[in-house]
Parts: sequence; C-alpha cells; structure tokens
Amino acid sequence: MKCFELLLPFLLLLRDITAQWNVWMPRDISAMTNSCVVIPCTFTYPSAVRPYRGTHGIWYFGQPYPQLYPPVVFKSRTDIVHESYKGRTKLLGDLGQKNCTLQINNLGTELGGKYYFRADLGGANIYTFPDFTELKVLDQPKIDIPEEIVSEESLDLTCYAPDNCPEMSPEIHWMYTDYLPDPLFTPGYVEESNTAVLSSTLTFTPKAMHNGQLLGCRVHYPNSTFVYERLISLDVKYTPRKVWVNVSQEVMEGSSVVLHCDVDSNPVPSITWFFENVVLMTETASNASLYLENLTPEQEGTYTCVGENSYGAMNTSMYLAVRYPPREPLVNGSSTVMEGSLLALHCSTQGNPPPTLTWLKNGELVGTITADKVSILEITEITPQNDGTYRCLAENEHGRASSSLNITVEFAPVLLDDSKCTIVREGVQCVCIASGNPQPSIEFHLPDLNITINETNNRFNYYTHSDGYTTTGMIKLREKAEQENNGGMAVHVHCSYTNIYGSQSVQLQLQQEKKYIMAVIVGTIGGVAVIAFIIAAVRFVGQNNQKENGNPGQDVGSRVENPSMFYSAVKKDKQSLRKKVLKTELLGSKFNSILEESTGDDSDYQHVGSTAGLERQELNYAALDFMRGRPREGNVGRGDDGSDYTEIKTK
Repeated sequence: MKCFELLLPFLLLLRDITAQWNVWMPRDISAMTNSCVVIPCTFTYPSAVRPYRGTHGIWYFGQPYPQLYPPVVFKSRTDIVHESYKGRTKLLGDLGQKNCTLQINNLGTELGGKYYFRADLGGANIYTFPDFTELKVLDQPKIDIPEEIVSEESLDLTCYAPDNCPEMSPEIHWMYTDYLPDPLFTPGYVEESNTAVLSSTLTFTPKAMHNGQLLGCRVHYPNSTFVYERLISLDVKYTPRKVWVNVSQEVMEGSSVVLHCDVDSNPVPSITWFFENVVLMTETASNASLYLENLTPEQEGTYTCVGENSYGAMNTSMYLAVRYPPREPLVNGSSTVMEGSLLALHCSTQGNPPPTLTWLKNGELVGTITADKVSILEITEITPQNDGTYRCLAENEHGRASSSLNITVEFAPVLLDDSKCTIVREGVQCVCIASGNPQPSIEFHLPDLNITINETNNRFNYYTHSDGYTTTGMIKLREKAEQENNGGMAVHVHCSYTNIYGSQSVQLQLQQEKKYIMAVIVGTIGGVAVIAFIIAAVRFVGQNNQKENGNPGQDVGSRVENPSMFYSAVKKDKQSLRKKVLKTELLGSKFNSILEESTGDDSDYQHVGSTAGLERQELNYAALDFMRGRPREGNVGRGDDGSDYTEIKTK
C-alpha cells in the first residue's frame, strides 16, 4: 500500500507529459496538379520540456519514422531535403510559436500521399506525431454524382475545385449544358479547418433522352495556363419508353416467320413475348427474337412484346395473319322434307381470307354469294321443284372446296296433263301419269262395269312404269265400250293415284282427233272430189262391218251386235293424204320403250310412240258411231227421238 502511494505522483506526472505531445493538421487536403498547396499545422509539447537550442521540425512523406528511410520533405535545421522536394517545399509556420504549416509548390500526382510532422526540441525531446495529412493531387476537378439518376426527377450535380493555394484562385464553369431543360447554376464555397473548396452546382430535371449525354466541369486559374476539365456521361434510369416489333403481316400456312422486339430502357429490360395471354419466351436483353415455324391457322392472332425493368413496363402488339385455302365446308346432312315446309341449309367453313360461299343446285346458282365463314340458304316454302342436289362452294385466292347434300321433297301425288284416253285399233288406250313422292300407285276404275284394273287380265292389258317421282299407268280395253241407257256412246275410265300423303281419282277424257288433209284442187272440181271420197269411205266401212257380223271367230268386242266404238283406216296415196293423230307426250323415252316391248298378243294394236325418235304420228281416219244394232247385253242406243241413226264425224 505504501509502495503504491509512492508511485502515484510519478504516474500522474507521466500522463500529463505524454498527453501534451499533440499535433493538429487536416486529415485530407487536395490541390490541382502544377498548383500549390498549404498544409496547415500546429503542435504542442509538455510544459515541463524546455527546447534545447531552439525548436526544430521535420516533415516526412509516406512513413513517420526515419529508420524506414522516408523521404525528407523539409528540415528546419538544414536545407537538405529529399531530392524530389528540392525547391518545392517551404515552411510557412513559426516553430517557436508551435506552427508547423507547410507549403508545397509545383505539385505533381507523384506527391500525393500521407505527410507526418516530427518535432525536435533537442536532446531526447524528439517526438514524431502519429497523426498525418493525406494530400490528394488532382489532375481534374471532382464532380459529385448521385448514385442514381432517374428520369423526370430533379438532379443536382456539384463540381469541386480546391482553393488551397494562396497564389492562385480557381474559377468553375459547366460545359455542354445547352440542351438541358432549364439548367440552374449555384456557386458555393466551403472553408473548414484552414482548407477551402470552391464548388458549382448544376440543377436540372433529366429525361430519358439525356441518358448517355456528356456534361463537363471546367476549372481555370486566371493569369495562368492551367485548365482542368472533367467529362461525365449521364446514366439516366428510365422505364421502357419505346418497344419496336414487326409490323402486322400476312404469311401462308406452313411457312416460318421471325418476330423481332427492341426495347429502349435503362437499365436493360426483361423482354417477354406473349401470344394472346400465353407466355412464349422471356429474355433479359435490349432485343429478343421469336421464331415461329410451320405455321398453322391456330397461330394467327395478336403477338405482344412486353419490356419491363424496375422503373416500369411498356408493350407493343402486332397481328400475324395466317392465310390458307378454304377447308371442306360443313353442311346439313341429306334429308327428306315435306312439301310446304321451311328449310334452312347451313354452310360453314374456315379460310383466310374469308372465302366466298356460293349455293348451287344441280350445278346452277341458287344462293347469294357471301364473303364470310357461314352462309344460310333459306327456302320458305318447299315445293317439289326444290328437290335435288345442293352444293356449297367455298373459294378464296388460295383455293376452293365444296360439300354437297341431297334434299328429297315428299308431296302428295298430282295428275299430269298428258293423262287421257285415246282411240286405238279396235279399242281404247288410256294413259294416267301422276307425280308424287313417294311414287304413287295407279289403278283404273270402270264405273259402268264396276271394275277396278290394276293388273293385266284376259280382258284388259295393264302396264305401269316409274321414272323418278313419276308413275305412268296404261290400260288397253279389248272389248267395246258399253252403251249408256240414253242410247249414247260412253267410255268412262277413272284413274286413281295414291301415296301416303293423299289419294285422288279423276275421270280421263276421251280424245278423238280425225283430221283429213286433202289435196287442194283448184276450183270447184277439188271440192267435189273431197265429198265423193268421204261418201265412198263410209260405204266401204259399212260393207266391212256386215262381213264381220257373220264371222264367229271375230273378237267379241268387235261384233256388230254391240258396236260401241271402232274405226277404220283408209289409206291413200302419200302425195295426196297424210296421216294425223294426237300427240301424246310422256315423261321421257323410257315409257315409249315400254310400249314397244309390250307387243305380244296385242301386236295388232296401234302403239302410241312406238317408233323411236318420232314425236308425232299422223293418221287419216274416219270414226263412225253406229247406234243401231243388236245390243250385246240388251241395251239399244237411240237418238233423242228414238230413231236409229248413224253419226259420221269428220274433222
């Protein structure tokens, strides 16, 4: 305890002594090359120390201790300094006043570094201060640039020039500011701890267009040739402002295409290609290309390029059209419809450009031409004439395609105009022609005899033939027609035609055309000759009938006892008379061939239309109706006055 009390005064004294070896100098100081710099410096030492032979000082460069061979900047005892500093250093301060300020002239960049001061008070009182000043020798001014420059946000740029040389004072100017929007220049001056810095602040609002623009700060010392400049390139951050893509284009199916996208942004964007809402590719770059091969119509649509960075996003779209010929149209299925109903035929297809759709029926145009993907052909009230094959034809500049369907119209049977009865050799031939769908069935009815004929028997020949929707029925009456109670001649034949939609029955009209074409003889002699010929023909027919009445082998239907109808043909020279008969028009040549084939026992009957290619036969004949004779079944035909008569008709 006593020992500690003895050491305490000594420790306090030692602490006081060491605490008073202090130095003050700026931590950092700067100067321009070729100019000068003044490093302000003051120091203190303990009060108990007495300088021996005055106070001296030494400045060292780089290291604080001589044993490390630092270059001597300045020694107050002698003029001997390091070779690098000869004639370039000067001690401005009075060391007796504890001022160690140093001036260095004609600065070069090689002189930049740490400077230490050493106080030499003589004897053992030498102390090197650990504190130092770091000199920065600049060959260009300093510009204070923010870490981030953002478009449309105000920006301050400050240019600094050190003003630590008492012999020269700098001036600052900004360069390349002509294209800046409303630039503002603010001068400044900072002096701290005997160091001074001159400044100039440039204020403006940069835009994306200013990215990469050069700006310069120029420092000039008047009355000298020293000029210092520094250029900077603005790194302006901005959201993508432009996105370029291919213009909308048209390509053929199966071909390939490359879509390009360029994005103007800072920093470099992330580029994403979309098809509709589907991501196709993503790449971080200023541009990106999308490759599409073997294109299909499904790839037609809108392609969008999106450029995005941390400041925003932008996109641009283009339309890619894939051209191709029409696909096979989709149409209604073949169908059967009722007469009078409504029918709508639909045709749809795909093609690019949109194809023209045309409706054809049996090869002829029936629908309007539409340039679209869908066409509807409406038939408001179906008739049998609407039956047939319908085809939808799709065409565009790249090709054509078509699809067909059949429309079958069902309708109740109708009687055609050629239905009638005509006189043939020794009997009557009746033809009934009806059209309907389904094909109608035909039968004949003789109301006078209460007979229905739908097949051939020993009394009647029955033929039937169908062609398309038309059915043709024919009978040949082998017997003479019965007489009516009033004594007149009658051939009553009814035709019935039937299908599932209806049935009709009509009486067929008997048509007799007796035309005589006589040679025209000039004058009265010609007329007399015609009359004489007619009388001779009548007598000739009467004699033949008397012979037939006595012939037991003659057909029952042709006997005189019951003559209801017959005729005879009188042949004349072809140069004077021509044959004339009624034209019977059937539907096509098929029915004519049937008549030709159905000869058999009826070969003695005159076949209507039996000569192929001959549309009209001519026959000169006279038809005589004998109303008197022995009736076969008890009925006698008489005139209105009860007298027997013979009627001769000529035409």
